[in-house]
Amino acid sequence: MVNRFASVTTALTLKVVGIICILSFFVDFFILLLPFQPTDRVWQINLATALVDRGIVPLVGLGLLFAAYWIDSADAADRPQGIDLRFPAVILSSILGLMFLLIFPLHLNNVNQAKAQTVNRITQEAQQAENQLENRLSQLQAQLNTEQGKAQLNQLRTQTKAQFSEILKDDQKYKQALESSQIPANIKELLKKAKTDPQALDKAIEQQTDIQTLQTQQLSQVRQRRDEAEKQAKDTAWKSGLRIGISSLLLSIGYIIIGWTGLRGRGAVQGGKPRATAR
Repeated sequence: MVNRFASVTTALTLKVVGIICILSFFVDFFILLLPFQPTDRVWQINLATALVDRGIVPLVGLGLLFAAYWIDSADAADRPQGIDLRFPAVILSSILGLMFLLIFPLHLNNVNQAKAQTVNRITQEAQQAENQLENRLSQLQAQLNTEQGKAQLNQLRTQTKAQFSEILKDDQKYKQALESSQIPANIKELLKKAKTDPQALDKAIEQQTDIQTLQTQQLSQVRQRRDEAEKQAKDTAWKSGLRIGISSLLLSIGYIIIGWTGLRGRGAVQGGKPRATAR
């Protein structure tokens, strides 16, 4: 009697938990559909990702549900029969298997198209930044070609050299500059070179105030940021496609196996029932 009560309680608990798992998935599913934007590729990617991340929940629910009916079958002869949910569960499993199987190629296609759009946008933004930079440097070059511009440039070079020379002449200031965390590493390296080679300071100041050198450096920075952004976009797309694609494929295999096995078993049971003999 005690064992029978325990089996009844266990079976009922498994059924309740299994049904809740399945229903909770569909509650999340309908919430994720809002706002409904089927033509938006980002919405499709986010929906597929969320569904696959939650896809294991109804699978666990189906496992608990079938385990409960397996416990029921142990003493089904003298137990009152309730609503049999096994056939609807098998149909549901087959539908979910088909859904996750379709998610696999659709998600990969959406991710690839989204990646292409992102890379194209990054390239266009980088090209605009390069054009703006070239325009600003061209205007600056035109200003420096005037007598006033040349005088200002020479004054800037003289002031910069005086500041460095003051640090190089004073050993204490030189040591403090090298130990300071606020001074960039390239400035510290320049101070070290200028300490042994005074001409290195003149070359560095001339290069830093040369328009062509400045243009090359800034263009290089823009292109480096572009390459890093493109690499990040490609890596993100690759990881998303691989994770969601493989997960959806595995889920579809699991659901299809459950659905196919259930339908085949149900057909075998119905086919094995003895026919009524005519009198």
